[in-house]
Amino acid sequence: MSKKDKEKKNPEAEEAQAAVEAVPAEETPAEETPAAEAPQETELEQAQKALAAKQDQYLRLAAEYDNFRKRSIKEKDARYADAKADTVAKFLPVYDNLERALANETSDEAYKKGVELIMIELKKIMAGLGVEEFGEKGDPFDPNAHNAVMHIESEELGENVIAQVFQKGFRIGEKVIRHAVVQVAN
Repeated sequence: MSKKDKEKKNPEAEEAQAAVEAVPAEETPAEETPAAEAPQETELEQAQKALAAKQDQYLRLAAEYDNFRKRSIKEKDARYADAKADTVAKFLPVYDNLERALANETSDEAYKKGVELIMIELKKIMAGLGVEEFGEKGDPFDPNAHNAVMHIESEELGENVIAQVFQKGFRIGEKVIRHAVVQVAN
């Protein structure tokens, strides 16, 4: 059968074909719609990507600023602690001289009382700054805090115990300002 014969025999197919041909091209924008929406979708996607990039940039900048702020606070605190330790270290020779003056015998009681009052006041000030003395006879030897200049053999004291203190040590918190100069028993 020829094509014409098939079309003649099927009247329903002819009607369907006629209906498709009768619809104007403007009413079937099937091909135009995806093409028109595609640029809008890409513009939307581009805007979303740009927004995401700006948000990421903002979050990174905020985190960087927060880290800078925390680092600045730590550096400020460290500078203060270092300045305080340096200042106290400058006064330690005065402390040592007052301690030597108190150790010497004198017949002038007023002089001795005056040196004692000065020493008491200096100790109060140092305690107010958080300065602690360390290095007492009988304490265990710590190489991080003590400077051993002599060793002795002693059966009375245990091993690595301070036998004699030549110069007291000072610290602020965990920071050693001056190591204690000691003699250690082996």
